[in-house]
Amino acid sequence: MTLAAMLLALLIDNSPAQAWYDIVHHLPVSLRVGEFAIDKPIILWINDGLMVFFFLLIALELKREVLEGQLATPKAIATPGFAALGGMAVPALIYTAFNAGDPEAMRGWAIPAATDAVLALTVLVLLGPRVPVSLKVFLTAVAIFDDLGAIVIIALFYTEQLATTSLVLAALGIVALVTLNIFKVTRTGAYVVVGVFLWVAVLKSGVHATLAGVAIGLAIPMRARQGARSFSPLKDAEQALQPWVALGVVPIFAFFNSGIVLTLASAATLASPTSLGILLGLFAGKPLGIFGFTWLAVRLGVARLPESVSWGQLAGVALVAGIGFTMSLFIAGLAFPDPEVFRNARLSVIAGSLLSAVVGVVVLMKTTQPRFNPPEHN
Repeated sequence: MTLAAMLLALLIDNSPAQAWYDIVHHLPVSLRVGEFAIDKPIILWINDGLMVFFFLLIALELKREVLEGQLATPKAIATPGFAALGGMAVPALIYTAFNAGDPEAMRGWAIPAATDAVLALTVLVLLGPRVPVSLKVFLTAVAIFDDLGAIVIIALFYTEQLATTSLVLAALGIVALVTLNIFKVTRTGAYVVVGVFLWVAVLKSGVHATLAGVAIGLAIPMRARQGARSFSPLKDAEQALQPWVALGVVPIFAFFNSGIVLTLASAATLASPTSLGILLGLFAGKPLGIFGFTWLAVRLGVARLPESVSWGQLAGVALVAGIGFTMSLFIAGLAFPDPEVFRNARLSVIAGSLLSAVVGVVVLMKTTQPRFNPPEHN
């Protein structure tokens, strides 16, 4: 769905319907209650509002994995932890090498550090049973660390001028969420009311509004009891939210953030320092960082290769991790408010992600063998 939305946006933006795409893209939408008002074009309602659900799902997945999943023990954390660290640090260094002398361009240093977990895992799923389950688990864990790193980066480096009153109100919202968690409140309505209050407060505070989704997700209890029945509000919320995010939120985000007019001039921008930093950060930095840091950790004895995974397969999945798309586009929008610079950054993200996907699939095809189920005998 995400890929189809991206291709549709590219098709429309390079057709006679481009004017309509731009009109909808910048359509002003206002929400007013008395003297209080939020006025934004529809693209910012999507990026600041709809994407809250994307970050909410990330927080739910992260909390589940830390408490009961792949990140529940220090031993399980070591290998993907080192891989994710390298997968974020090396792309950022490559970008910096191209743009160190330009303060404006340096705002985009985090763009190639992100991995689109959904698209990267989709590539492995499409390869079927020839890809070991342990390799899919490894990529999932790396993507979780990567998402956590991206959340921290957004909070620390892409925060605007802060408004004290709104920050105090946001803090009260977080206290309310913690209270709901302590008392194991499971009613959805309670989290919706507090969540909306928190989102508005964070939006007005200067901190990026989508971080409200992270706070909401971390507050939802992992376990609760209702009479004699024990259940997981977190897992229930994750399962309910996942199809809406995968089939709705992310494709809508992709559609409204992937429209680029493709011309010879736009292709030429791929040679600019900013574009090269993004493209090579994703296509070269990601695999170098993930593979290199994993190799070093294994050699030092602090980590080990996933079960039944070869170094060649690790190289293939490290390339696939260079699919930055959703998170990279999101950070690019924060880093470059200028439409022209953002347009060039989007093209670089798309080009780097496509290259990573294609070459990663080729390497995985070369390093894995098809697995066939033996025929049944009567």
